[in-house]
Amino acid sequence: MNAELAALLAAVLTGGVLVGQAAVDPNPVNRQQTQVKGFQEGDTAGVTLKNSSIVLSGNGLGGKSDGYRMPRPCWREPMMTAEEMHRLRVTERRQNSSLPAGERGTSNEDVQESAGKLNEKGMWWGAAANWSDPGAEACYAGLAEPVWVPEGTTPPGGITFEQLLQIARAALTVPEPKIKLSPDVKSYVNLETWVWLEGGQATPRSVTATLPGVMSATVTATPQALEIKSGTTDDRAKIGKDCGTTGHPYKKGEEFRCGVQYLRASIDQPRKAYTLTVTAVWNVTGSGTGGNAAALNYAPIRMSASRDVPVDEVQTIVTN
Repeated sequence: MNAELAALLAAVLTGGVLVGQAAVDPNPVNRQQTQVKGFQEGDTAGVTLKNSSIVLSGNGLGGKSDGYRMPRPCWREPMMTAEEMHRLRVTERRQNSSLPAGERGTSNEDVQESAGKLNEKGMWWGAAANWSDPGAEACYAGLAEPVWVPEGTTPPGGITFEQLLQIARAALTVPEPKIKLSPDVKSYVNLETWVWLEGGQATPRSVTATLPGVMSATVTATPQALEIKSGTTDDRAKIGKDCGTTGHPYKKGEEFRCGVQYLRASIDQPRKAYTLTVTAVWNVTGSGTGGNAAALNYAPIRMSASRDVPVDEVQTIVTN
């Protein structure tokens, strides 16, 4: 078996796919290195590409997912040329020739089918999925058999630009807010507690999903607002809501705009502290090239963090 055929066979047996030698690295190990592992923890889903040549890139990868789920977690995408599929089937048939006919993985009919496509223009399309989604396995099973697709057409279940955007959106993450306070360790009744986020929280985050040689889709999250909850009722706290996207660090002499002014001590609260919650709101948009590319908007991402704020009061005695 020559090196080219060995690489082709290894790609299929290990779950890889080829979109033509010029577009995708034929080494399945190299392709796996460009794919991004995801996760599934409760309602929080990431991305794990299975049998896909889609490449994910961008600074929005690798954080904690906000739980976005693709409406349909499987699709078909270009897998092999007519020549690649026929070589594979012929090779499988030869390797299984010693087995009884009913146990062979590739039948004479399969070989004849692929041979009949050698003079046609088109590609074999195969199933792929976001394996982190709990619905992926059942969805994938319905598309498992490769199908021949004439040039210029798309099969049922074939990947669309909108679905490529959804893959990028499912992989997109934004940083969890890192709360900074002044005063930091403890606040006092009627003292203004300034709130802001640690540096680096205002940088836009993006993920690009690329189907090599076909189309590319990018989803971008941009900081939009910072919201504060004091952890108590309005009669015990006043909130400064002019926070912009990341709040305002304390600077002597500047006007207080973003934070909380607690009006009562926290001695009667659980853990003797108020639980301050900060939510970073990110605006999410999508765009791309190829296919039926169009700009799309998604619901904002809301990422929250909390911190205990002990509030003491200064006792004073007035004398004549």
